Amino acid sequence: MTQKKSATRKKPTKKKAAKGKKSWLKAAWSIIWKLSLISIAFVLLYAIYLDQVIAKKFEGQKWHLPAQVFSRSMALYPGAAVSHPQLMSELKLLGYRKVANPRQVGEFSASSTRIELWRRPFLHPEGNQAEQRVMISFDDLGVSSVRRMSDKRELAVFHLEPVLLDRIIAGDGEDRLFVPTDEMPSLVVDSLLLVEDRSFYDHHGVNPLAILRAAFVNVTAGRTVQGGSTLTQQLAKNFFLSSERSLIRKAREAVMALIIDFRYSKDEILEAYLNEVYMGQDRARAVHGMGLASQFYFGRPVAELTVAQQAFLVAVIKGPSYYNPWRYPERAQERRDLVLRLLMENDRLTVGQYKAAVESPLGLRDSKKSVQQKLPAFFAVVKNELSERFGSTLLNESGIKVYTTLDPMAQDAAEKAVISTMKSLDERTKNVQVGMVVTDKYSGGIAAMVGDRQPSFDGFNRAVEIRRPIGSLIKPFVYATALAKPEQFNLASPLADKPITLQNGEGKTWSPQNVDKQFSGEVPLLEAFRDSMNVPTVNTGLAVGVDNVASTLKKAGWSDAISTYPSMLLGAVNGSPLMVAQVYQTLADEGRYRKLTSITAVLDSENNPLQVSRPQNAMAIDPATDYLVQYAMTQVVQKGTAKRLGATFPYVKLAGKTGTSNESRDSWFAGFDERNVAAIWVGQDDNSKTGLYGSSGAMAVYQAFLKQRPPLSLRLPPANGIVNGYFDRTTGAPMQPKCNNVINLPAHQASYKPAANCGEPLSWWQKLLGE
Repeated sequence: MTQKKSATRKKPTKKKAAKGKKSWLKAAWSIIWKLSLISIAFVLLYAIYLDQVIAKKFEGQKWHLPAQVFSRSMALYPGAAVSHPQLMSELKLLGYRKVANPRQVGEFSASSTRIELWRRPFLHPEGNQAEQRVMISFDDLGVSSVRRMSDKRELAVFHLEPVLLDRIIAGDGEDRLFVPTDEMPSLVVDSLLLVEDRSFYDHHGVNPLAILRAAFVNVTAGRTVQGGSTLTQQLAKNFFLSSERSLIRKAREAVMALIIDFRYSKDEILEAYLNEVYMGQDRARAVHGMGLASQFYFGRPVAELTVAQQAFLVAVIKGPSYYNPWRYPERAQERRDLVLRLLMENDRLTVGQYKAAVESPLGLRDSKKSVQQKLPAFFAVVKNELSERFGSTLLNESGIKVYTTLDPMAQDAAEKAVISTMKSLDERTKNVQVGMVVTDKYSGGIAAMVGDRQPSFDGFNRAVEIRRPIGSLIKPFVYATALAKPEQFNLASPLADKPITLQNGEGKTWSPQNVDKQFSGEVPLLEAFRDSMNVPTVNTGLAVGVDNVASTLKKAGWSDAISTYPSMLLGAVNGSPLMVAQVYQTLADEGRYRKLTSITAVLDSENNPLQVSRPQNAMAIDPATDYLVQYAMTQVVQKGTAKRLGATFPYVKLAGKTGTSNESRDSWFAGFDERNVAAIWVGQDDNSKTGLYGSSGAMAVYQAFLKQRPPLSLRLPPANGIVNGYFDRTTGAPMQPKCNNVINLPAHQASYKPAANCGEPLSWWQKLLGE
């Protein structure tokens, strides 16, 4: 009875257990499919989010492209003041290859008087310039003709592409030059696909077979030797993800790759990869993309690379640090040769091409020369001018292009001159500093600037920021004011050279002295100018009015206030090399004032020019008067205080003026040839004595500059209103050529009325006959 009851009780327990198990499975299944739905929904939402992130990146601005800063574009035309050696140096700087016969873009050949050039296409501020093959001929004055080789037509003007000086990068430290796929050499693309992703055009962003194959190879080798990521996955990682090694990151990478492949064409993906891929490190800057890598490793555009160089760009992707060609050349060459072998094995190269390529050297640029130009003094001026003319945020905009006035060859010569001269001056006076500005005489732009004895030092810019007495550099403006009154003064006019004492409004006296403490009684104006005599200069300045001299200087471009005391006539006026360069540019430019500038054009990201105001332009000094001043400045170089410079370049006509402040605290020089104007200061930062005169300090820098950059002789054509006159050496009176004791000098035509018969005024009939 009891057993039956027990058996009866057990049956419901089994039923209940089965029912409980079924209920648990049902509940588990319910949870699973609900969690699955939630997971799918989450994945879909996350995919939608990723899709939006990707779309924003791809369809907007993929990269913040650094602002590109270019040099001036060298203009060649008949009569251009450009010598054969100068153009050769420019082409070398631009990375052109010298060959026997130019066969492609980026090549040139040269004889002693001609250069045949196949110019690259480039973006000029005035529009795109197509590639062009020309013949440039030279004579003693510079360029004599530029002819297009296709039809032998003579061109009015021909531009070379500017030098890319620097790229002002954003805070992320990434640097790149965007190159569209259609401008990328096909061999670079072929190599990339062979090495990194052979099935690129067949998969959908992820290649499962490649992942499995890589996993098998890595497990077999016991370490990671092969990757299975596609180009699309690599792009997703570079664009959106970190280098973290985790399954979550890899999964996210795969999802993003699938989305990218679904949304965009293969060509779009490939172009993005070619411009995004990390290619190396240039100091603090990360080098991205093939375009910049080509410049970084080889110093020329990617379109001009050899087969071996193109293969290297693809080879280095695997490990830019590991295959650094300057540190590990053998390792880098071995990797390059592997890429070349793959190209040959896949019929992209013939056996002959392969052998020639593997036997070639890496062909790297000089690693001692930075890809970016270190121009702290000049770039400070550029940034300040950009801010003043376009606003302070312009440089933060992506893809702008700034075209400057800098002449790379002049800058190189200025830097070498400063370094070598400072080293030699240290033997006489320790730690003197320097500021130097060079302008382009024709364009009115700043061609070069050095603000420190170490030109690359980014600190106090003495070319712009110092204010020191300019000494005798003011004298051309004293004499310009006098010569503007031809009825009173000419180059032969006798000037008083006697002791003089002046009193200011406070009762203090001032007695100017000549450097040699001697007085000659009277001296011709040209001689006083040539030998930089102080007392005759003061007498002349007082005769024409100190205020008028100050006015001449202001009209020429002097930007600071001028105290009109008599001591101003001997340079008690504080200025900088840039301020001096401005007023001497006016002297060199036939008396025309043009505000010096460092910028010629700015293009936005779409290559549209931003509106800019033209520099101010006004006639400051009458051209005929300015011609007389220039003539006098050539005599300073030939026979005066700068005669050491004239002796160094005996067959070149140069104009110059030395300047020294009281107790030799400041050494100055300003001068020009047919091409450039230069203003140089040498002194101590603490304003202590240097023991240097203008001729022994600043002029030494200019002399070294011209040795680096051979000068072009001044042409100095007589201005309208100038005649070749004869003057009595004693009285300065206009005379006939046949008279004794006369000197031949240029003069204002309107006031040149020579006496008849060596002293007698012309009679009415002599005037009628034109005697």
